[in-house]
Amino acid sequence: MLSKSQIAQRIAQELQNGWYVNLGIGIPTLVANYIPEGIDVEFQSENGILGMGPFPVEGTEDADLINAGKQTITALPGAVFFDSATSFAMIRGQHVQLTVLGAMEVSQNGDIANWKIPGKMVKGMGGAMDLVASADNIIVAMMHTNRAGASKILKNCSLPLTGVGCVKKIVTNLAVLEVVKEGFKLIERAPGVSVEEIQQATEGDLIIEGDIPEMKL
Repeated sequence: MLSKSQIAQRIAQELQNGWYVNLGIGIPTLVANYIPEGIDVEFQSENGILGMGPFPVEGTEDADLINAGKQTITALPGAVFFDSATSFAMIRGQHVQLTVLGAMEVSQNGDIANWKIPGKMVKGMGGAMDLVASADNIIVAMMHTNRAGASKILKNCSLPLTGVGCVKKIVTNLAVLEVVKEGFKLIERAPGVSVEEIQQATEGDLIIEGDIPEMKL
């Protein structure tokens, strides 16, 4: 199974030159550490930065530079800072080519639940509602199952929804899945993980066509 860093590394392979990319809280923030050679992208954080770099080396942190998850970050040469109104104008105006989000659950028609567990305290819904409503290309980074071993890749989400029918692709610690009309199409499997293991961990309809290759990291 993949670590959180390896999930981010696999998602980084989806980046295309010249894209503006929003990284959500959690695993998605790690994507900035794995930009492929020859790819030039601009990472945007909804709290007001364009040009976000990788995480700082321990001891070099600047407490004034943070992402939307309040983690310290670095700023690349030419980075710009702005207010939330400008940040969300970028998002709502569809000037971001890729959004990477974490999730608690994803359904087979592309619904995402990532902001609240009933009965538990939350800080608020944050910017995810705008991101899922405005973005055309959403990739989810998540664990395939919860701590009890139950699937988070579902026929229908049980938690309050953040967005409906918006997720295009999912990268988990077990597999790469594409959301298609018939369900979850298995694209790649994590090194050492069998198709049968992925089937057992997936509650939603899993589509398997031909030999499924292992991820290359």
